[in-house]
Amino acid sequence: MNRRAQYGLFASYVIAVTGALFGLLLIIVARADPAGFAVLRSAIAEVTRPVSGSLQRLVSGVGSLDENIVAYVNAGSQNAALRRQVDANRTRLIEAAAIEQENLRLKKLLNLVQNTQGNLATARLIGSTTSITRRIARIDAGRSRGVLPGMPVRAPEGLIGRVIVSGPNTADVLLLTDSQNIIPVRRAKDNIAAICTGLDDGTVEIRPLNPGNNPFRPGDIMVTTGTGGLYSPNIPVAIVVSQRNGMAIGVPLASPARVEAVVVQRPYDIDLAPPLDQGDAPRNEADAAKRAQQK
Repeated sequence: MNRRAQYGLFASYVIAVTGALFGLLLIIVARADPAGFAVLRSAIAEVTRPVSGSLQRLVSGVGSLDENIVAYVNAGSQNAALRRQVDANRTRLIEAAAIEQENLRLKKLLNLVQNTQGNLATARLIGSTTSITRRIARIDAGRSRGVLPGMPVRAPEGLIGRVIVSGPNTADVLLLTDSQNIIPVRRAKDNIAAICTGLDDGTVEIRPLNPGNNPFRPGDIMVTTGTGGLYSPNIPVAIVVSQRNGMAIGVPLASPARVEAVVVQRPYDIDLAPPLDQGDAPRNEADAAKRAQQK
């Protein structure tokens, strides 16, 4: 053990003296021949470059170790904050889409109310049948506002039906889907005529005037023709969704489940309008003249 320690101490001295002499030699060369020393230094730098690069990366990694640890710790909270921001933005997008749809609906309703030609009263749907066989809705307008049986009722999306019973402040509306409601219609794109009849199940049957030939296809929009004098022309009625036994099946464009406000209109042909009671106000100048003649 002592001999091994002596050999190790001797080797250390040899290495130290050799290093000192080599350093002294480099100093002498640098003083005596600067150009040669520069070449020698470049050669040594090329030889020791891999070791120097590895040591530099090791030192840099150790120096930035605390920054990496802090960034890793903060990444969790930052990701949580970003997820909350994404959820909030998604909620705002949904709210914006809902507001856009509501604005479109209100614009349609505003246009319907402003177009007062033929309009008699604006009302709200306050109820509809769900279990009985008849398809009837109720509105909060009656004879006190000039609403009488037989008057058409429509919404911004399209036709709802016609009044069948009118009270002082409420009225019952026979919906399009009732089997007793028959409406002359036409296809909007090419004016092919048909008859629309309710099926008592939320849908309507669209029967072409020519038996055996069903020209209607899913997606066709049906509107009123004005024939019969009750409904004014070009009111949207239904959209075709399927075909069955040579007929087309459609659904109303104005669903009472989604409609809030409706407009009661005067009959398209005033001569076919129901008679007024003595206490009802004239619907227009023709009504006033007719009542004056009766007196």
